[in-house]
This record gives sequence, C-alpha cells and structure tokens, in this order.
Amino acid sequence: MSEITPQLLIKDSLQLFSLPDIYFQLSEMISDPRFSVKDIGQVIGKDPALSARLLKIVNSSLYGFQSKVDRVSRAVTIVGVEELQNLVLATSIVSKFKDIPTELVDMTDFWLRSVKCGLIAKFLAIENSVLHHERLFLTGLLHNLGSLVFYYKLPNKSLEVLLTAEYDRRLVGGLEQEIIGFNHAELGSVLIKSWGLPESLFEAISCYLQPELAQVHKLDAYLLNLASRLIDLSSYGGSVVDVLAEYSDEAMNVLRLSVDQVIRVLQSADEEFIQVFELIAPEKRFH
Repeated sequence: MSEITPQLLIKDSLQLFSLPDIYFQLSEMISDPRFSVKDIGQVIGKDPALSARLLKIVNSSLYGFQSKVDRVSRAVTIVGVEELQNLVLATSIVSKFKDIPTELVDMTDFWLRSVKCGLIAKFLAIENSVLHHERLFLTGLLHNLGSLVFYYKLPNKSLEVLLTAEYDRRLVGGLEQEIIGFNHAELGSVLIKSWGLPESLFEAISCYLQPELAQVHKLDAYLLNLASRLIDLSSYGGSVVDVLAEYSDEAMNVLRLSVDQVIRVLQSADEEFIQVFELIAPEKRFH
C-alpha cells in the first residue's frame, strides 16, 4: 500500500469536496471588467437560497440600513464583490460537510469555533492595520477544514488521534503528525489550494501551527495562530496575558499587539458572533 499523503487524500476526494459552479462563475465575472454589478446580481438571482442569504445579510444590523434592501443587484453593491465572494465560499463550505460521525465531531460546535476563530482573526488584523483584513475571516473559518477531511477519509485513525489526545484540541496537531504522518493544517491547505484560492489563505493555514515557517504570509499565519489559541481560552482556562506570554520576542515583533488590543478584539468578536454564525450557518442551532 502506498504511503498516504495530503495530495493523494485530496485527489481521491475532489468530487466530494468540490465547490459549487456558481463560486467559480462569480470569481471569473468579478475579475473580468466586462461584467457589471447588475450582471453579477443576475447570476446570483438564479440561486434562490444564495439570493435570500445575501438579502438577509444586507438587511441585518451588520450594515444598519434604515430602508429595506429588496434587490440582489443593490445588495451586491452594498456588500461589495470581495465580501460577496467570501460569503458564497463560506456558506458553500458549511453546507458541504455533513454526515460526519458524531463520535468524531459535533458539527455545530465545529462551526461555532470556526466562525469565532474567523472573527477573532479578522479583528486582530484590523488592530494590526492589515490591508484587506476580510481575508483573515476566511482564514480563521477554514483553518480546521483538514480535520473534516480526516474524519471523512480516515475515521479510524482520526478516532485514534482524538482518544490519544483525550479530546484536547491543543494536542491534536502533534498526534496527527505521529499517527497519520501529517496534520490537519497541511491537509486543509492542500484542499484550499486545489480550489484555486489565494496563496495568503493556503500558506497561512498550512503554517498556522508553526507560523515561523511561513515564507510570504508570516503575519497572517501568526494572527491565525493567535486566534486559534484565543478560541480555546473558554475551554481550557487562562487569560490573554498567559497566551501572549507564550510567544517569543521575535513572534511579538511580528504580531505587534498589546494585551489591551487583544482584549478589545475578543469583545468585538463576541458582539458580532451570534449574528454572523446564524447568517453563515442558519441550519445549525445552539445547544
């Protein structure tokens, strides 16, 4: 039997983990100046579920418009094409991964943590004055996607990892490396790269467990690493001061964030969390 690699695992699963055609169609239209906002709106209008989701988001308090927006083309103008693309990607992925054995993962809890990580990563990027900080939301949302591929394709080995770790998420990456030969960060990165998504996404996710290894998008990798640690504070205890104290001086020179800034980030993420979660994963319910 040939050795399992992330590339082989994804290649064997491309149909299962493919993105919907509308995502690629919109991507092409957004990068082609011949297409107008009206053209993009017409394509979205052919997908009733996506249209309804877009209108719901635009009419939510996230945007705070006084009058109701009832046309998709107007919604596209308000949201912007980049955020629209992110919305299509996020909602497509949430609906794609279903039917995973419950002894491996609770999918509502998985997406709760992923959305929270995305929001924290985005607000950390804002505090750091990162340009186009919206990409960090996607990075956080998708950072643990490789785990879902493991659960689908290698359920027995995944269960072995979880039992050995005693379900402590902080130990999972290292145990995946020992038991499977690579970790969920590497696997998720290969999947995201196969979709043709930007290097900033797949490199940050590939290196988020060891951000010092990132070559081009080192700051993104460090911000994602910090976000992933912060979402575990409520589960494992500790404080923002404790988390930041674990970083070396070199790492803190990259992050350039104070304790007060990180506390402010957590407050901002909490304020937006429930609404964003319900918009992206409306079929999921809190326990």
